[in-house]
Amino acid sequence: MANQLLTISMITKESLRVLTGSLKFATQVNNGYNSEFAIKGAKIGQTVNIRKPARYVGRTGPVVSLEAQTETYVPLTLDQQYGVDLSFTSAEQTMSLDMYSDRVIKPAMANIANRVDGYGFNYLKQCYNQVGAPGSPVSSLSTYLAAGVKLDNTLTPRDGLRVMVTDPNTQAVATGLGVNLFNPQPVISEQYKTGQLADALGFRWFMDQNAPSQTNGTYSGTPLVNGTNQTGSSLITNGWGSGVSAMTAGTVFTIGGVFAVNPQTKATLGVLQQFVALTNTTDTTGSMTLSVSPSIVASGAFQNVSRAPTTSDAITVAGATGVTTQLSGAFHRDAFVMGVADLDVPGGTDMAYRASDPQTGLSVRVIRDYNVVTDQWITRFDILFGFNTLYEQLACRVATS
Repeated sequence: MANQLLTISMITKESLRVLTGSLKFATQVNNGYNSEFAIKGAKIGQTVNIRKPARYVGRTGPVVSLEAQTETYVPLTLDQQYGVDLSFTSAEQTMSLDMYSDRVIKPAMANIANRVDGYGFNYLKQCYNQVGAPGSPVSSLSTYLAAGVKLDNTLTPRDGLRVMVTDPNTQAVATGLGVNLFNPQPVISEQYKTGQLADALGFRWFMDQNAPSQTNGTYSGTPLVNGTNQTGSSLITNGWGSGVSAMTAGTVFTIGGVFAVNPQTKATLGVLQQFVALTNTTDTTGSMTLSVSPSIVASGAFQNVSRAPTTSDAITVAGATGVTTQLSGAFHRDAFVMGVADLDVPGGTDMAYRASDPQTGLSVRVIRDYNVVTDQWITRFDILFGFNTLYEQLACRVATS
């Protein structure tokens, strides 16, 4: 029987199916705001402000204590447009869909999926919670359990939406560490056959080749806080060694005497609050002003530390100077948010079609047109998207090597 003539709608729907199956990180984050972008003519740069719930101090006793309602917002901007462009001949239209998918669509969608996942996964580096020893491989499953504790301490829900996304090597090591766990035999059998964990240690496990790495800056000396009762997103420091000192974006550190607190009760958790540098900072004078997350709040509804940092508090950087570590991510779905636009389907072309998946929020557009200059049929695949961190406290970095 003759092959069915491929149509642009068949190609686009197959492209969406392949892309959805290829993504890992991007399909595990919150995509509930895609309806905001599902309008004709969505353009790069379009922004939606996502409202976050208010938080309150509360009171004890019968006397009313009125509180102001403070709402915060996170901007989600469509600032990334990725695509693959190729020639699409009339002869290729006579291939079966399976053949065309294997030869053309799968390689194209693999390229897009890796770029989308890689871009989104880098938002993990903006999160401040971290377990593991940077520069040292994980040798025990207790490291992954510690990531679960970090999430518990920030009141991350245990609702089946916690995931652990790792690089290939970490997936293999973790699976090896877990082969002797007392689990149901079918689970152990599946891990043995597939070489990967499924549901274990409180997480659903996924492997993503685009897991990021982090490199500390070069520094020396005895860095200290320089200034009394500092709050906010800037931290003034001194005590760095002579010569050039650098704090790279994504470097995690703690401040002596500044402990993490329960987000609701404000009781001290007994562990130092971790912070992450958000920008690259370099200085030759021994002093640096660091841009940090979380923003330091010592009182009120959004209090996140036992006290404000003050002069001579010691700064301890996680990992040695210049060390590079591979990162995995333990997070709840709501730690990050992804928005994908329903790109406009233009007229005046030979063929154009868009396919959207309401479950994942993904949307792909395919356009074919003729180029009279080169005498070619040109086909382009496009996706327009954006990421942001929604609730950074619902994520924990795992330093795995």
